[in-house]
Amino acid sequence: MSDPVTPRVCRTRAELREALGAPDGARPRRAVVMTMGALHEGHLSLVRRARELADQVVVTIFVNPLQFGAGEDLDRYPRDLEGDLRLLAGAGADVVFAPDVAEVYPEPPVVTVRAGALGEVLEGAVRPGHFDGVLTVVLKLLHLVAPDVALFGQKDAQQLAAVRRMVRDLDVPVEIVAGPIVRDHDGVALSSRNAYLDGEQRARARALYEAVLAAEAAAARGAGAAEVRRAAQEVLAAQEGVSTDYVALVDPETMTDVNDDATGPALLALAARVGSTRLIDNTMVTLGHRTRGEEGR
Repeated sequence: MSDPVTPRVCRTRAELREALGAPDGARPRRAVVMTMGALHEGHLSLVRRARELADQVVVTIFVNPLQFGAGEDLDRYPRDLEGDLRLLAGAGADVVFAPDVAEVYPEPPVVTVRAGALGEVLEGAVRPGHFDGVLTVVLKLLHLVAPDVALFGQKDAQQLAAVRRMVRDLDVPVEIVAGPIVRDHDGVALSSRNAYLDGEQRARARALYEAVLAAEAAAARGAGAAEVRRAAQEVLAAQEGVSTDYVALVDPETMTDVNDDATGPALLALAARVGSTRLIDNTMVTLGHRTRGEEGR
């Protein structure tokens, strides 16, 4: 069995252009996975999926200051490039683009991307301007890497919806592929920010997953939107040390609230603080339809 190949690390645009060039002139099918580092199995699952979809896999590692607001955790966001590279060697990455801020933003950008209404609700309401910063750096990285396919995790469902809409509205020639939420052994969604949690907080964080399960169970019984939301809210409210930011049932493309009499697919999205750490989770549910296992109960 061959040893994993260490990906080529590029810190500048020039190095990235050189790494992406094909010696024979033939352009390989290329995939990109964009990250802020502090990698975990959720990121690696996207890289492995990218390996299946493309001949060349690029992973970007960049903590983007434009998507952090005043008082957020930009300075203390976990960074471990050496550890990330070790993980990526086994996952199938060919190239890692890990620029510094000056390389991505040689000067403060004057023209940026606005997320519009998609960026003003849920996470956007709590973190004003966040998705403008996300979309600006995503578009820049899409231009720099020029991938055929870009992979994003479903855990950041609103980000995924915003990226898809940007690509559609601005005619960006790339396919967006979503990867499923990856969870720890106890169901907690993997997140780089889980590193902030101490042991007691980590146990309390499971309330987010339990809220997701409660909403799924309510929807499976044929409950309406209000009852599904309430099922999740009650779980979070019952957990000491967990403060709810929001629990919402929304259209998965527009992130607008569904009506209480809505039927069909909807996204249950929630955010809560465990101590000072803010965590998110989500799941797709089908409203107004009792699943076969629940029929007759």
